[in-house]
Amino acid sequence: MSVAQPKENQYAGSLLLKQLVIAWLERRGVTLEDIARLVYEVQQKYIRNLTMAACRESVERVLEKREVQNAVFTGIAIDELAEKGQLAEPLATMLRNDDGLYGIDEVMALSIVNIYGSIGFTNFGYLDKVKPGIIGVVNSKKNEKVNTFLDDLVAAIAAAASSRLAHRDRDGLLK
Repeated sequence: MSVAQPKENQYAGSLLLKQLVIAWLERRGVTLEDIARLVYEVQQKYIRNLTMAACRESVERVLEKREVQNAVFTGIAIDELAEKGQLAEPLATMLRNDDGLYGIDEVMALSIVNIYGSIGFTNFGYLDKVKPGIIGVVNSKKNEKVNTFLDDLVAAIAAAASSRLAHRDRDGLLK
Protein backbone atom coordinates (compact mmCIF):
# COMPACT_ATOMS: atom_id res chain seq x y z
CA MET A 1 0.00 0.00 0.00
CA SER A 2 1.42 3.39 -0.92
CA VAL A 3 0.82 6.49 1.12
CA ALA A 4 -0.12 9.65 -0.75
CA GLN A 5 2.63 12.22 -0.38
CA PRO A 6 1.71 15.89 -0.06
CA LYS A 7 2.78 18.21 -2.83
CA GLU A 8 5.92 20.15 -2.05
CA ASN A 9 5.05 23.28 -0.05
CA GLN A 10 1.38 22.24 0.15
CA TYR A 11 1.32 23.45 3.74
CA ALA A 12 3.61 26.45 3.29
CA GLY A 13 1.04 29.07 4.27
CA SER A 14 0.65 29.63 7.98
CA LEU A 15 -3.01 30.64 7.52
CA LEU A 16 -3.80 27.24 5.99
CA LEU A 17 -1.96 25.58 8.86
CA LYS A 18 -3.86 27.77 11.33
CA GLN A 19 -7.15 26.48 9.91
CA LEU A 20 -5.89 22.90 10.18
CA VAL A 21 -4.82 23.48 13.81
CA ILE A 22 -8.29 24.83 14.61
CA ALA A 23 -9.86 21.76 12.98
CA TRP A 24 -7.55 19.40 14.91
CA LEU A 25 -8.38 21.15 18.21
CA GLU A 26 -12.11 20.99 17.43
CA ARG A 27 -11.79 17.29 16.58
CA ARG A 28 -10.53 16.84 20.15
CA GLY A 29 -13.38 18.93 21.62
CA VAL A 30 -11.61 22.30 22.03
CA THR A 31 -12.90 25.47 20.35
CA LEU A 32 -11.36 28.90 19.95
CA GLU A 33 -14.08 30.23 22.26
CA ASP A 34 -13.04 27.74 24.94
CA ILE A 35 -9.46 29.02 24.82
CA ALA A 36 -10.58 32.66 24.63
CA ARG A 37 -12.58 32.15 27.85
CA LEU A 38 -9.39 30.96 29.56
CA VAL A 39 -7.55 34.04 28.34
CA TYR A 40 -10.34 36.24 29.65
CA GLU A 41 -10.19 34.50 33.05
CA VAL A 42 -6.44 35.04 33.29
CA GLN A 43 -6.40 38.69 32.16
CA GLN A 44 -9.71 40.24 33.27
CA LYS A 45 -8.25 41.42 36.59
CA TYR A 46 -5.38 43.18 34.86
CA ILE A 47 -6.77 44.64 31.65
CA ARG A 48 -9.48 47.21 31.98
CA ASN A 49 -12.41 46.80 29.56
CA LEU A 50 -11.12 43.47 28.26
CA THR A 51 -13.47 41.86 25.76
CA MET A 52 -13.97 38.30 24.61
CA ALA A 53 -13.36 39.54 21.06
CA ALA A 54 -9.88 40.75 22.04
CA CYS A 55 -9.19 37.42 23.76
CA ARG A 56 -10.30 35.43 20.72
CA GLU A 57 -8.23 37.60 18.39
CA SER A 58 -5.19 37.03 20.58
CA VAL A 59 -5.74 33.25 20.49
CA GLU A 60 -5.97 33.43 16.70
CA ARG A 61 -2.69 35.37 16.46
CA VAL A 62 -0.97 32.74 18.63
CA LEU A 63 -2.27 29.98 16.35
CA GLU A 64 -0.62 31.69 13.37
CA LYS A 65 2.84 31.00 14.80
CA ARG A 66 4.53 28.06 13.10
CA GLU A 67 6.08 26.71 16.31
CA VAL A 68 2.62 26.65 17.90
CA GLN A 69 1.16 24.85 14.91
CA ASN A 70 3.93 22.26 14.95
CA ALA A 71 3.50 21.60 18.67
CA VAL A 72 -0.28 21.20 18.34
CA PHE A 73 0.00 18.81 15.39
CA THR A 74 2.67 16.75 17.14
CA GLY A 75 0.94 16.59 20.53
CA ILE A 76 -2.49 15.72 19.18
CA ALA A 77 -1.03 13.10 16.83
CA ILE A 78 0.81 11.45 19.74
CA ASP A 79 -2.36 11.49 21.89
CA GLU A 80 -4.34 9.89 19.07
CA LEU A 81 -1.71 7.23 18.40
CA ALA A 82 -1.72 6.34 22.10
CA GLU A 83 -5.52 6.18 22.07
CA LYS A 84 -5.46 3.74 19.13
CA GLY A 85 -2.84 1.56 20.80
CA GLN A 86 -0.28 2.34 18.11
CA LEU A 87 2.65 3.19 20.38
CA ALA A 88 5.13 0.78 21.91
CA GLU A 89 5.45 0.10 25.62
CA PRO A 90 6.25 1.56 28.03
CA LEU A 91 5.38 4.83 26.26
CA ALA A 92 1.82 3.71 25.49
CA THR A 93 1.03 3.13 29.17
CA MET A 94 2.71 6.36 30.26
CA LEU A 95 0.56 8.36 27.85
CA ARG A 96 -2.69 6.48 28.54
CA ASN A 97 -2.19 7.08 32.28
CA ASP A 98 -0.89 10.65 31.87
CA ASP A 99 2.02 9.64 34.08
CA GLY A 100 2.98 12.55 36.33
CA LEU A 101 6.68 11.90 35.81
CA TYR A 102 6.47 11.78 32.01
CA GLY A 103 6.84 15.56 31.62
CA ILE A 104 7.44 15.71 27.87
CA ASP A 105 3.91 17.04 27.41
CA GLU A 106 4.82 20.06 29.54
CA VAL A 107 8.14 20.47 27.74
CA MET A 108 6.32 20.64 24.39
CA ALA A 109 3.82 23.13 25.83
CA LEU A 110 6.66 25.31 27.11
CA SER A 111 7.82 25.75 23.51
CA ILE A 112 4.62 27.78 23.03
CA VAL A 113 4.49 29.62 26.34
CA ASN A 114 7.39 32.00 25.82
CA ILE A 115 6.54 33.35 22.35
CA TYR A 116 5.21 36.59 23.89
CA GLY A 117 7.63 36.89 26.78
CA SER A 118 8.37 35.23 30.08
CA ILE A 119 5.05 36.26 31.64
CA GLY A 120 3.71 33.25 29.73
CA PHE A 121 5.46 30.92 32.17
CA THR A 122 3.46 32.35 35.07
CA ASN A 123 0.22 32.16 33.10
CA PHE A 124 0.94 28.56 32.10
CA GLY A 125 1.81 27.53 35.66
CA TYR A 126 -1.52 28.88 36.90
CA LEU A 127 -3.54 27.22 34.13
CA ASP A 128 -1.71 23.90 34.45
CA LYS A 129 -2.21 23.80 38.23
CA VAL A 130 -5.82 25.05 38.48
CA LYS A 131 -7.06 23.51 35.18
CA PRO A 132 -9.98 25.91 34.69
CA GLY A 133 -12.57 25.65 31.92
CA ILE A 134 -11.83 23.44 28.94
CA ILE A 135 -8.47 22.36 30.41
CA GLY A 136 -10.30 20.67 33.29
CA VAL A 137 -12.86 19.18 30.91
CA VAL A 138 -10.16 17.72 28.66
CA ASN A 139 -8.15 16.51 31.65
CA SER A 140 -11.19 14.78 33.20
CA LYS A 141 -11.69 12.53 30.14
CA LYS A 142 -8.69 10.34 31.03
CA ASN A 143 -10.76 7.15 30.96
CA GLU A 144 -12.34 8.02 27.61
CA LYS A 145 -9.52 9.63 25.61
CA VAL A 146 -5.80 10.18 25.78
CA ASN A 147 -5.30 13.92 26.21
CA THR A 148 -1.86 13.85 27.79
CA PHE A 149 -0.56 16.54 25.43
CA LEU A 150 -3.83 18.32 24.65
CA ASP A 151 -4.51 19.82 28.09
CA ASP A 152 -1.00 21.28 28.29
CA LEU A 153 -1.12 22.58 24.72
CA VAL A 154 -4.43 24.35 25.37
CA ALA A 155 -3.02 25.86 28.57
CA ALA A 156 0.08 27.01 26.67
CA ILE A 157 -1.96 28.63 23.87
CA ALA A 158 -4.10 30.45 26.44
CA ALA A 159 -0.99 31.50 28.39
CA ALA A 160 0.70 32.87 25.26
CA ALA A 161 -2.48 34.69 24.17
CA SER A 162 -2.75 36.18 27.67
CA SER A 163 0.86 37.35 27.49
CA ARG A 164 0.25 38.89 24.09
CA LEU A 165 -2.67 40.86 25.52
CA ALA A 166 -0.65 42.01 28.52
CA HIS A 167 2.05 43.39 26.22
CA ARG A 168 -0.46 45.05 23.91
CA ASP A 169 -2.23 46.61 26.88
CA ARG A 170 1.04 47.95 28.33
CA ASP A 171 1.93 49.43 24.93
CA GLY A 172 -1.50 51.07 24.55
CA LEU A 173 -2.45 48.91 21.57
CA LEU A 174 -5.72 47.53 22.95
CA LYS A 175 -8.83 49.47 22.05
